[in-house]
Amino acid sequence: MQNFLLFSTLVLLAGTTQAEWRLVWQDEFNGNHVDLSQWGFEVGGNGWGNNELEFYTYNRTENARIENGNLVIDVHVEDYRERQFTSARMHTKQAWKYGRFEIRARMPNGHNLWPAIWMMPLESIYGIWAASGEVDIAEFRGDILDKIEGTAHYGGTWPNNIYSGSGPRSFNVNFSQDFHTFALEWDHKQLRWYMDNQQYFSFDIDRMLWSGKGANPYTKNGQPFDQPFYLMLNVAVGGNFFGPGPYVTPDQARQWPKHTFEIDYVRVYQQ
Repeated sequence: MQNFLLFSTLVLLAGTTQAEWRLVWQDEFNGNHVDLSQWGFEVGGNGWGNNELEFYTYNRTENARIENGNLVIDVHVEDYRERQFTSARMHTKQAWKYGRFEIRARMPNGHNLWPAIWMMPLESIYGIWAASGEVDIAEFRGDILDKIEGTAHYGGTWPNNIYSGSGPRSFNVNFSQDFHTFALEWDHKQLRWYMDNQQYFSFDIDRMLWSGKGANPYTKNGQPFDQPFYLMLNVAVGGNFFGPGPYVTPDQARQWPKHTFEIDYVRVYQQ
């Protein structure tokens, strides 16, 4: 009886912990336009440190719009400010420390398309990238339709940074055909990655995360993942994610089967 009571107590506590998630922020994309009180745009065509080929535009319906209850990030082949591709790179205007970050989305399909759902620190408390951290909730290569990956970047300023991640994980789905739910749970001990509520990777952060190279930017366990981070959504074209190149040409890109990244909703929960 004593063991039964202990087991029952543990089950109840587990259920209570699960029930503690409460919705604190959301965008269901049910309006007619991108909500500029919720989202900002990053603009430019400088390669973004990754040798990317696109120019990110500001609130341009060709590249970011609300359509059929979804946010659509659309990559276009066009000459624009000395670039041959345009896209959108968006970020939430709110940031959070810890929580469950859940995004339901459908990926593009095409050579060298690189959509990403990720998080960056609100302030560079511990120094420039990647000393203050980065969390990639889901990254996808448009050439490989059944694989995603999640990654955490940290350890020191470039080139002394390191990363830990799942690597490309294969699922028995075509991520460009149907919507799937990508999620990150983050607390003071762990980062946990999910696809359709299936956990596929975890990373313990309750330890010293210095890379051991260069100056140590950290003084406590858990840094840099103890600060508020905001969410980002974008689609890049080409870049280091695909290796050294050469990358897709405009003629090749005109054959992309699907050049849109659709996001059904973004929801943030906290305990």
